[in-house]
Amino acid sequence: MDILLLILGLGCIFIGILGSLIPVLPGPSISWIGLLLLYLTNAVPTNYWILGISLLITIIITVLDYLIPAKGTKYFGGSSYGIWGTNIGLLIGFFSPIPFGFIIGAFVGALIGELVYDSKNHNRALKAATGSLIGFLASTFMQFLVAVLFMGLFIAIVWQYRASLF
Repeated sequence: MDILLLILGLGCIFIGILGSLIPVLPGPSISWIGLLLLYLTNAVPTNYWILGISLLITIIITVLDYLIPAKGTKYFGGSSYGIWGTNIGLLIGFFSPIPFGFIIGAFVGALIGELVYDSKNHNRALKAATGSLIGFLASTFMQFLVAVLFMGLFIAIVWQYRASLF
């Protein structure tokens, strides 16, 4: 049972890292579930401090994930159309064969969203799309960093209790 929980936890860690780059999946939350599954094994004693602090970090990052792109867009004069355009463009760009398509898609999506909102003011739309892209990149970087840190923590704990696990 311990090996199954270990494999499921490792799978959650990898899905969490991938999810930090895809807006549909909550990356840090899935990575935290991977840590929780590791602590549910009989070989690793439960450390409530690590679980509690990592859960608090996960909650903070999740809240910031919604605030940062919106603040970036608003700071540069954008609207909710730009935020929606960013997310839709990101998904389209992610599945396109273009290198870095998710970044290009996010920018183009925000630009189109802002032009739908106000088709007369192209400079405002470009500025808002830039703000949306900067907010998205900052939020994605934070999520990716947390997911990778959770993976490092997972590996360190597995290494520490390797004799009991294997």
